[in-house]
Amino acid sequence: MSRSFPQGFLWGAATAAHQVEGNNLNNDFWQLEHAAAEHGVEFSGDAVDSYHRYQEDMRLLADAGLNAYRFSIEWSRIEPSPGKFSKAELAHYRRMIDTADGLGIKPVVTLHHFTHPLWFGERGAWLGKGAVEAFSRYVEQACTILHGVEWVCTINEPNVLALNHGQLRRVAEGKEYQRVGALPDTEIGEALIAAHRAAAPLVREATGAKVGWTVANQALVPAPGCESRYTEVQQVWEDMYLEPAREDDFVGVQSYTSQPVDENGVVPHPEHPDNTLMGWAYRPDALGIAVRHTHDVVGDVPIVVTENGIATSDDQRRVAYTGEALRHLRDAMDDGIDVRGYLHWSLLDNFEWGRWDPTFGLIAVDRETFERHPKPSLAWLGDIARANAI
Repeated sequence: MSRSFPQGFLWGAATAAHQVEGNNLNNDFWQLEHAAAEHGVEFSGDAVDSYHRYQEDMRLLADAGLNAYRFSIEWSRIEPSPGKFSKAELAHYRRMIDTADGLGIKPVVTLHHFTHPLWFGERGAWLGKGAVEAFSRYVEQACTILHGVEWVCTINEPNVLALNHGQLRRVAEGKEYQRVGALPDTEIGEALIAAHRAAAPLVREATGAKVGWTVANQALVPAPGCESRYTEVQQVWEDMYLEPAREDDFVGVQSYTSQPVDENGVVPHPEHPDNTLMGWAYRPDALGIAVRHTHDVVGDVPIVVTENGIATSDDQRRVAYTGEALRHLRDAMDDGIDVRGYLHWSLLDNFEWGRWDPTFGLIAVDRETFERHPKPSLAWLGDIARANAI
């Protein structure tokens, strides 16, 4: 039986600047790649050269039948030195928006996707003096190119950002890097919430766009008898970032897998042949869990699935995972949850934050020639988008 989606539903895919553009040499992750190379962190380098090939990437997306593209703009390119803004880089990202518009694609623009300028890090990053003001200054400049953009995300996955920067903070303090059981740093999290609350009204007033941010939804579930511990972990991992979204025009749900919480915290993924290339459990039902929990916290605020996908070299498995995830999403919508779109992660096989092996893309890329090779999953998702139904 065919199950349709609301008229105007966003069907698309997502990328992030540092993962696809190449040569973002003025941001903190480029710096980390060099500092941590001896620990196995790989080099982004040219990435997949989408900085120059974005038109081809968007055309492939549009030709497949998809109608939305989420991409991020790179703060370190736009503001390479504090208070010094690049008109050329702003114009570049405006051309990306115009390209999307010309292809009939709705751009979903993310202002901060994990990376910041080196100078911002040297000032203490999110815990530095004037961090919120610095981010707001950048956002005001970004707004000069966002006219006509309907959907804007301020910060991508602030809970993961707080986790990662919290771990770097531990190491800087001489403590051990926590590989298991780590939680987001709540002090950094509060700083990110303050930055979002400052930026969102700036964007809304300057552009008229729908403004929100995206949260890494863990789809956590309590182990038997561990409901109290689950509530504690859920608050630190996710809910403190969902609660501010009650003030927003939408909230982005980003879901990949699910894990239980026992008395010790989040239970690590056990070894299993079905695990993805990220080592995560194969859980397409996680999307339904994530959407339902987000709705429980934010109430009637509309939801956009801004990331969902699977790291696999088997494209048939990608189709199977995504098809089941979409059925769980439709079930949640049937129960009255307002979902406005589904943006697959990712459009391209790209640089997965220190690793090249996990392939999430609907399009493969030859990293020597940068030739794009659409996978069958791209056409499959495009057919769903054209029918607006599963």
